[in-house]
Amino acid sequence: MHKKENLVVIVGPTAVGKTALSLTLAQHFNGEIISGDSMQVYRQMDIGTAKATEEERSLIPHYMIDIMEPDEEFSVAIFQAKARQLISEINHRGKLPFIVGGTGLYIQSVTHSYQFSEADQDPELRDRLQLFADTEGVEALHRRLREHDPITADRLHPNDVRRVIRAIEIYELTGKRMSDHQHQAAYSPYNLKIIGLTMERSKLYERVNHRVDLMIEAGLVEEVRQLLDLGYSPDLLAMQGLGYKELIPYLYGEITLDKAISDIKQRTRHFAKRQLTWFRRMPEISWYDLTEPESHEQVFQTITCEMEGMFPFSQNI
Repeated sequence: MHKKENLVVIVGPTAVGKTALSLTLAQHFNGEIISGDSMQVYRQMDIGTAKATEEERSLIPHYMIDIMEPDEEFSVAIFQAKARQLISEINHRGKLPFIVGGTGLYIQSVTHSYQFSEADQDPELRDRLQLFADTEGVEALHRRLREHDPITADRLHPNDVRRVIRAIEIYELTGKRMSDHQHQAAYSPYNLKIIGLTMERSKLYERVNHRVDLMIEAGLVEEVRQLLDLGYSPDLLAMQGLGYKELIPYLYGEITLDKAISDIKQRTRHFAKRQLTWFRRMPEISWYDLTEPESHEQVFQTITCEMEGMFPFSQNI
């Protein structure tokens, strides 16, 4: 029987503490980290995507960071293929691969072997759907998807126009829903440990607000200004990311900086709530509460004991 490759996944809402735990566990278990965040792949988008710092990356090798330009197309299928290859390479080096991030579909595509549609593309149909979104609004486009494919509509945010259009396109071309094309294995192909981090909601929202303040102090406004100065369109999917989309109207003189910051905080809080909703649907996740700072060491010890039983040859002893 073919031996399954090892894989550890750390998930949870933004600002909950995934990065700190991943560094500690990766050092203890001789691991290497694959970013499971759909925005960290983009170069020149560092502050708003909360990438691991250069110092953190010097401690533990990190992958799937800074591999695309902001105007290059990136998809869950690309992520799946690249992550699978990295997992095999890390295992073959005798290391333990960790996927760390909050983009649920990207992570689940790897842990449970989603198979994606190969339906043809219709540029003319895409143009019509984009025009519909531009004239009627993204919510109207999203409602159009929901009429045919409520499962995919639940998964995609209305602002993710490119993927909403793709889902409608698949239905129009094949008569089948995107959710029909995406098959998920009942069991993971990996020897898998999924760690879910959670926190009492008011405490999490405090951390979200504080993180946004720190990003502003670190120069997020200048980061967005530089992207615009380099000619990247505000309509790019990358520029719709948290912290980028909200600052563009400020840089165009349409709103105040206080309003932009308030919008970032509110949208990030809503995003954190959606992340938790997504991950709660994954029954394999073992959940750990980080609400109380004094409990963090005990959480680490508990996870370590559980992992030592699963990955006895990956410990850095």
